[in-house]
Amino acid sequence: MRRCRKNQAMSSATGNEQNPFCKKWRFMLFCLLAFMILLWACAVVPKTLIIKNIPASFLEGTIISGQTGKPVAFDELLGDLNDCRVIYIGEAHTNEHHHGIQLQIIQAIYKTHPSMAVGMEMFDHSYQDVLDQWAAGNLDEREFLRKVHWYANWRYNFSLYSDILNFIKDNHIRLVGINIPFHISSKIRVGGLENLKAEEKEHLPSEIGTSNEAHRDYLEDVYVRHHFNAEVEFDDFYMAQCVWEDAMAEAIAQNVHDDVMVVLAGNGHIQFKYGIPDRAFRRTGLSFRTIYLASVGSEVELGIADYIWVTP
Repeated sequence: MRRCRKNQAMSSATGNEQNPFCKKWRFMLFCLLAFMILLWACAVVPKTLIIKNIPASFLEGTIISGQTGKPVAFDELLGDLNDCRVIYIGEAHTNEHHHGIQLQIIQAIYKTHPSMAVGMEMFDHSYQDVLDQWAAGNLDEREFLRKVHWYANWRYNFSLYSDILNFIKDNHIRLVGINIPFHISSKIRVGGLENLKAEEKEHLPSEIGTSNEAHRDYLEDVYVRHHFNAEVEFDDFYMAQCVWEDAMAEAIAQNVHDDVMVVLAGNGHIQFKYGIPDRAFRRTGLSFRTIYLASVGSEVELGIADYIWVTP
């Protein structure tokens, strides 16, 4: 009897092993376990920034010298910046961490240069009187946003920039709009420089540089990736960008005065210095530094800026 029951139990176990239903569930459990292990690995292994031709990778929060490829401390960075007249800090416009870093640097520079200025791509120069009112503390946020037509011009969520602009207001820091009216670049891109109206041409910079091959190559790649309509010719697209960046460079030159200016602009305008920085330097000869904010999980070239700050 015992032997019979034992044989029945063995037969039952063998049957379960051969049962397709059991095999399916074992497979699903295996897949679930493998997925959980993958999630755990992703959570444990932090994302890093890769710099081309450098074997090391860099964690979030690292500041890297664009000359040596080695990390530097914030105090070391600040010591270098305090000896410069113009400091460019890039950004990806929608990355809140980038704006936090911009504010951190502005606050540090303000301690040693209380008469500093902040130049911002986000405002065109025709709103300068409104920017002056804000810096003087004479406008509340709602009035300011309406007067600068924030959501018609810049359009990104104001909360991304509010801490920076409130620090400027609270400390009466000179705020400078370095852009040209936003519709002008768009008109050049689709209609050429020659077809601007006379009053629009008044906003153009006194000189427009179009001879930097590296800058042209970069923008040609941007042009191809954006798949513009056939009406947008590359030469017009390129001219629009050069006008845009030379106009901002000219505004910096006219407003830096006798102290330090921190300039906030998109990473594309400061990378390799061929956008705004070199164009402003040709006008002023003033010392400057560039800080490129690069998110983990991406790859950049070492020479993209004087400093690369690794961010989320």
